[in-house]
Amino acid sequence: MNCSEFCARLDEELRTDAYADLDASPNGLQVGPDEGEIDHVAVAVDAAAATAQAAVEAGADILVTHHGYVFGSVERVTGRLHDRLEPHYEHDLPLYVSHLPLDGHQELGNAAGVADLLDLEDREPFGEMGPEYVGQRGTAADPFTTEELRDLLAAELDHGGQGVQVLDFGPDEIEDVAIVTGSGVDWLDEAVEAGADALVTGEGKQQVYHDAREAGVTVVLGGHYGTETFGVRNLSDLSESWGLETTFVDHPTGL
Repeated sequence: MNCSEFCARLDEELRTDAYADLDASPNGLQVGPDEGEIDHVAVAVDAAAATAQAAVEAGADILVTHHGYVFGSVERVTGRLHDRLEPHYEHDLPLYVSHLPLDGHQELGNAAGVADLLDLEDREPFGEMGPEYVGQRGTAADPFTTEELRDLLAAELDHGGQGVQVLDFGPDEIEDVAIVTGSGVDWLDEAVEAGADALVTGEGKQQVYHDAREAGVTVVLGGHYGTETFGVRNLSDLSESWGLETTFVDHPTGL
């Protein structure tokens, strides 16, 4: 498959254009030309020297990541950024990035993957970002205790051995769960307004302790990396359905 066709298919599936004015990350093809042939796709959570080199070693023709190299504008390609880009130029390895579009996709996205893991029902978009969403909300088929929710996520998420933190300020039984992966505690107020018993996200901020305690909502912190492997894995499956070979480059950060 030609690289331009591969990128266009992903753009269409992920609705990349819908997030163009909302995301600091330039989504879509972020590095490299689009005229090469794609037979082997590597996917990873983060674009970095380590994941790019792993993609090269796997024989991949393109690297697809959730986090790219660029957030905002680029004034100079020097220092660390230059070193990160070197494997791409040296080995003609394009980079395709999907940040908020992959968070918000209601079937392939990161929050959708966590909701699948928790077997949530009656799902709906959650986590407003302008006219779009970056998360998902649903109801547990069988309510969780806080310990059950923590233990399930701790067993299944790739948290680099750091475990899952819980701010246990919600009800004894957790039924309504809101999810925004990665750095999602800024949506705590929306979770409260929606009547959620718990907000599942990746990493916390100091103030969320007091906000959650005063609101009576449980916050579960599964790790930024740990909560965001689902989207790229789903893109790997999608690529395989198009007849392409895939490799998942696992490089957990423990954060």
